[in-house]
Amino acid sequence: MRFTTSASPILALLLAAPGLRAQQPPKEAPIQDNSFLLEEAYNQEPGVIQHISTFTRLQQSGDWVYTFTEEWPVGGLAHQLSLTVPVQRLASSPDGGRRGFGDLALNYRYQLLGDGDAPVAFAPRLSLLLPTGNHRQGRGNGHLGVQANLPLSVVLGERFVTHVNLGYTHTPHAQDLLGNEADISTWNVGQSFIWLARRDVNLMLEFAYTSGDVVAGPGLRQPAQSAYVAPGVRWAWNLPKGLQVVPGLAAMIGVGPSQGEKGIFLYLSFEHPL
Repeated sequence: MRFTTSASPILALLLAAPGLRAQQPPKEAPIQDNSFLLEEAYNQEPGVIQHISTFTRLQQSGDWVYTFTEEWPVGGLAHQLSLTVPVQRLASSPDGGRRGFGDLALNYRYQLLGDGDAPVAFAPRLSLLLPTGNHRQGRGNGHLGVQANLPLSVVLGERFVTHVNLGYTHTPHAQDLLGNEADISTWNVGQSFIWLARRDVNLMLEFAYTSGDVVAGPGLRQPAQSAYVAPGVRWAWNLPKGLQVVPGLAAMIGVGPSQGEKGIFLYLSFEHPL
């Protein structure tokens, strides 16, 4: 994974898609994005801003992560900026499991192909991971990281859509709890299937996998992996003045290297005109 040995696997999964979940204008269009562990290839519509909160808690480890994301269109559909701020608690951290900020993500995404109305859309994303978390408490890497993600969205039929992600993160001079440094990298891959049961209700099935390394000593790395399947549901409330509220929840089911871990994922989005 791309974090230090004490960093949370759930934060690695969530920052692989750091709040880059744009939507079509509320009211006129059905729910189209708001995925949980993945991101779709749809940038924000001009003049629409979105505020996203997520909360993930794992049962076995007791770790939890909250993220808040702001998304802004920049001059049109082609360009989008967003900011993701994580707060997390690691039960095994040296501070006794206190909550604190993690590494902040600054994101830029370019709509290279298609849009929310196209059968195929592609929107590469580049992120800077700022070392705002305390790496000595396991809540960060202690150094600036860079992440790239390639989300592809494909309409499979009138009621089915799939999203595919492939990403890579690199952090030079990442630090562990003792201040040991090493260059670390992580790959992330995922796929989701969305059933448009109604215009305002979607059933979802997502799979997310990360594979990389963590700092294990001065210049040393050790492998780390995580894999989760997340069945979930999201729905929309369209309110006056163009406000759309989208709650959602999913079960986190560990598979492969995360076998035996279970958890819950909660989602809440507010989207409205600027």
